[in-house]
Amino acid sequence: MNKNIRVLLLLLLLLFSGVLMGFTKPYIGNERDAMSHIADNIIRFHVIANSDTIEDQELKLKVKEGLVKELAPHLSIATSITEARDILSSNLNRIEEVAKDIINQNGYDYSVKANLGFKHFPIKVYGDYTFPSGVYEALSISIGEGEGKNWWCVMFPPLCFVDETYCIVNEETEEKLKYVLTEEDLDLLKTNKDNIKIKFKLWEEIKELFNL
Repeated sequence: MNKNIRVLLLLLLLLFSGVLMGFTKPYIGNERDAMSHIADNIIRFHVIANSDTIEDQELKLKVKEGLVKELAPHLSIATSITEARDILSSNLNRIEEVAKDIINQNGYDYSVKANLGFKHFPIKVYGDYTFPSGVYEALSISIGEGEGKNWWCVMFPPLCFVDETYCIVNEETEEKLKYVLTEEDLDLLKTNKDNIKIKFKLWEEIKELFNL
């Protein structure tokens, strides 16, 4: 493609993007408020492997599965983020013990540290819902050196306890979402997924157009 034509097309795309931003600008503040409200009612779960070796990554998943099984009956009765936070904070020692037992049973002697605090997370998709990237409260489990790839999910409402392979949010879990989030929040989580698809498609078309 002629260089001048590429430049012209790029300018047109930038102009078009500016027009769209002009139309959406009045809603940015409301969207940010809604995203903040969503983050304020969510606790995520973060498990960090010792390293990126196959063995350490497999161990990470075993620790994750064991902790999900351990915490499921406790968090299933939580009806608010405050209750979920209290359950997790009062069981940090127990969480470390369970993780350590799993590690030892698999032939390793790694240390483990459980912490409840705030961390930045990437986007996570569950069925029709897409949780935006941002700072969330989270239960973090660091195994050994904690230098490997990590695994994460939404712990409250308990989306960790559904089938992630098929990204299913069952009716019971969806009711928990509706209980802690507003209708506007839920609509935004669904809209956010559509926006991600649109942006990805636009980017793919731009790359193809300019041979990026």
